[in-house]
Amino acid sequence: MNIDDVKIIGVCGAGTMGAGIAQQASINGFTVKVMDVDDAAWDRGLAIITGGLDRMLAKEKITQAQKDEVLGRISYSTDVTSLADVDYVIEAVFEDYEVKKALFEKLEGVCRPEVVFATNTSSISITEIAAATGRPANVVGMHFFNPVPVMKLVEIIPALQTLPEAAALATAVTERLDRVPVPCKDTPGFVVNRILIPMMIDAARVFESGVASAEDIDTAMKLGANLPMGPLELMDFTGVDIAYNVGNVLFEYTREARFSPPTIMRKMVKAGHLGRKTGKGFYDYTQKT
Repeated sequence: MNIDDVKIIGVCGAGTMGAGIAQQASINGFTVKVMDVDDAAWDRGLAIITGGLDRMLAKEKITQAQKDEVLGRISYSTDVTSLADVDYVIEAVFEDYEVKKALFEKLEGVCRPEVVFATNTSSISITEIAAATGRPANVVGMHFFNPVPVMKLVEIIPALQTLPEAAALATAVTERLDRVPVPCKDTPGFVVNRILIPMMIDAARVFESGVASAEDIDTAMKLGANLPMGPLELMDFTGVDIAYNVGNVLFEYTREARFSPPTIMRKMVKAGHLGRKTGKGFYDYTQKT
């Protein structure tokens, strides 16, 4: 399939990532069909998309008419058969192999054989995911970053089985989405998380050991390493549970201690202190206006 044949993109998952991908695809002219398990998920996803467009409208990056057009190109369903006519699929569901496997099994019976399945996994082996489908040659990794409408990078990860044409199409779709593709091999964490997750985990270890406060750790890294956001601030922004889960997946694959999250992160996840999305993480957001 050629990039010019891709008119309709199916997005599986209406969470933060899926909503961001849907918004970015629609802004760049694609018809987008979002699928998730329940209407509540879509309500949250639509709120994310609308909020993003409203911010663009306030900054005069788009007009009200353009906002309406973008929303008009996006539809939603809980029925997987709604994706029967899509030309390309981007999966952005929960970061769990069994969840993704079950989804792709359903898609297999719905989508045309030539349709490429792209997974937005941040840590699971693309080769393993591809092997669980009936079209391993047409499975590829497309790892977006949050928030999708702001972060330009998309890591393109072919599985061992992926045809060069499928990887090339993923690259072309990325470019049509006005994102920057970076190819990388199917290794744990790919490029960014292979470097970033250990840094955030080490920051949590420094915090746990009492070397410095969360604020001082982040200030030191911003002023001393010229980072735009401190590692603990970043973990709160992306989700403590995300860093914890990805760290555990990477540790399982590599058995390298640097990927193993410290006790403080496990306790925070158990307590529901997941960062901004729950109001409390390494920082307390409930008192901020």
